[in-house]
Amino acid sequence: MVDPRRDGPTVAVAFPAGRGVARWRERNAESPVPNAWPYGLDRLAADGRQVTDVELPPPTRVQRLLARAGVRGARRSPARADVALCWDEGTVERLVLGAPGRRLFSGVIWATDRLATEGPAALRAQRDLLRGLDGVWCLSRPQVDAVRAWLGPGGPPVSFLQFGVDERFYRFAPEYPERPKVVSLGGDRDRDPATLFAALDLVLRERPDVECVVGTTSTLPAPRGVRTVEFVPHAQAVDLYASASVVALATRPNLHASGMTVGLEAMSVGRPVVACSTPGMDDYFPDGGTGFLVPPQDPAAMAARILELLADRDRAAAMGRRGREHVERGHTTASMCRRLAEIVA
Repeated sequence: MVDPRRDGPTVAVAFPAGRGVARWRERNAESPVPNAWPYGLDRLAADGRQVTDVELPPPTRVQRLLARAGVRGARRSPARADVALCWDEGTVERLVLGAPGRRLFSGVIWATDRLATEGPAALRAQRDLLRGLDGVWCLSRPQVDAVRAWLGPGGPPVSFLQFGVDERFYRFAPEYPERPKVVSLGGDRDRDPATLFAALDLVLRERPDVECVVGTTSTLPAPRGVRTVEFVPHAQAVDLYASASVVALATRPNLHASGMTVGLEAMSVGRPVVACSTPGMDDYFPDGGTGFLVPPQDPAAMAARILELLADRDRAAAMGRRGREHVERGHTTASMCRRLAEIVA
């Protein structure tokens, strides 16, 4: 908890019970993790703001019935704040029913993908909850318009929040590696292991000397010469990025900029990124500046760009340095929280 003697608006950051700051600190004791809080939201404690964390249990049946009747704050948290927020819409029901703040905000990340696969009817209850908030944000600029259309007239303001990473944890590694190596990490629902494996197979046919390491839980068979690992702790990821010549990210079409976290982490360490040009990714990865964007589901295009960087070590190293500068200029957790503070102000 931030020093309560400070003056200024109070902000409560809500997490699902068992997945908040206490668990984050336990994880840090087990193996170092970035930031002091999940997503670096502790950095909202600036300009006189007092920031606390609150863990909200699942709502009871009675609370859900009250919510359907239009009763906001069916359960009051003892740590009531001026503003309360949750990171994504998965926690918004707990936020609304717990009402730990007078004004409520949430991120919206996964809903647009679910709308495409499940349809609006399946998300009607979640839409109603979000419409009752004071504001929401998205991490992808194209997603903003989609969420505005989904919430409809009279819904809350929808803002674009550029994501950021902990640049102190993902420290810059100035020595670009001598040995050619491609690394790919991350496993959210829109990763595309089939395209990634096909691209790496093409790379290895041209350059059998290249080491390839992929973090994935996919059951697809990896090409010969590609080493897969199921889980990579944060601290180990820093070392893997530092050992990479290129970090490759294959994703299926989506609106939430899948892959941006790993890409920004790799750029923070100083490595070029080859990612898919799904909507919104150009806000995070300048094509040709810090790496390359290629069409999704096009393994030949991805392989060509990877090989291009492997063939020109000086150019790849220069892109990596520009990537670190790009993160420092506007994609740190501190800059993200400054913008988030403006959204909830």
